[in-house]
Amino acid sequence: MPTLWAGIDAGKRTHHCVVIDGDGSVLLSTKVSNDETELLDLIATVIEIDGGKVCWATDLTDGGAALLIALLAAHGQQLLYIPGRIVHHAAATYRGDGKTDAKDARIIADQARMRTDLQRVRITTEIAVDLRLLTSHRLDVIHDRVRTINRLRATMLEYFPALERVFDYSKNKAALVLLSHYATPDSLRRIGVARLAAWLKARGCRNSAGVAKAAVDAAHAQTTTLPAQAVGSALVTKLAATIAAIDEDLAGIDAEITERFAQHHSATSLLSMPGFGSVLAATFLAQIGGSLDAFENVDRLACVAGLAPVPRDSGRISGNLHRPRRFNRRLLRTCYLAALSSLKNSPASRAFYDRKRAEGKSHKQALIALARRRMNVIWAMLRDNTHYVEPAFNAPIAA
Repeated sequence: MPTLWAGIDAGKRTHHCVVIDGDGSVLLSTKVSNDETELLDLIATVIEIDGGKVCWATDLTDGGAALLIALLAAHGQQLLYIPGRIVHHAAATYRGDGKTDAKDARIIADQARMRTDLQRVRITTEIAVDLRLLTSHRLDVIHDRVRTINRLRATMLEYFPALERVFDYSKNKAALVLLSHYATPDSLRRIGVARLAAWLKARGCRNSAGVAKAAVDAAHAQTTTLPAQAVGSALVTKLAATIAAIDEDLAGIDAEITERFAQHHSATSLLSMPGFGSVLAATFLAQIGGSLDAFENVDRLACVAGLAPVPRDSGRISGNLHRPRRFNRRLLRTCYLAALSSLKNSPASRAFYDRKRAEGKSHKQALIALARRRMNVIWAMLRDNTHYVEPAFNAPIAA
């Protein structure tokens, strides 16, 4: 059993460490830079205090705390994770309204001393870390793409609303190619349908004739030149080029994710599960740390993913179930999308979903129930390193 508890309020450039004993008395309170030499000195100093066994705790598990976590693991030290939300709520039970790094570190150490339900921080595999970085970067790029498309549509509304409503610029590559050269009604009317269709076809656009006709028809529908046309069309051309560049970047990221994911020993098992492609499967592995080692059982994994409802009973009220407040939202999104995709090619998933809908569940409730059932299957597959086998159409999904 630990005799000392070290709480670390982690930051980008500096960490504050507070060490307490079994009575809660502060034995050490110091600030250190996020530097290897200073962190090694801190670890040595804390270990030497009274020669006691130390239990460390921190409120971050990545980012600025990555170097600290790696050094503690290299020295065989136990490290617990206390979410910042818990620290924030726990602070209200301590004396004083002030907030400092030293107070937060003291609260982290004290919570680690009193609580027995905190999770240990485990060093994830290199592949899992790479996948987490790549999938996070991919999500950021997708957000940039959505923002750019929204800017493009908003700009087009200023001078060419007839063309803005014709195409879905998030899916239609030909429409983006069109805007790179012909972004005004005058230019579209001049080139005409036949020449525009040939121009689009030469650039590898699908349905070039249909796109050309829709664009020229929109140009004929608007003969008024709006004041924003000169500047707006130039901005639209730049935004269309930016979206094309983002799409090319996304293709490269997806290829890199697929290549790195294929090196994981559970890659083929996850890909055999209906609904999982390389990106979703890689995101799932990244969010669970690359293995099931951090979870005692499948129920704990489902709870972390937000798929296990929690009771909110009081007095005579019982059976009042709600979604948990604290869960991994990215993991939930991954499981939800995979369940949604599985409806297309998994008869067992479709049968389970239809049964839940027949019971009166909404679309979202039925999908979450399906994702929870599929979690049992995924757990068994990863545990036993086996592939998915589609059960009989009228049989429930079984592990």
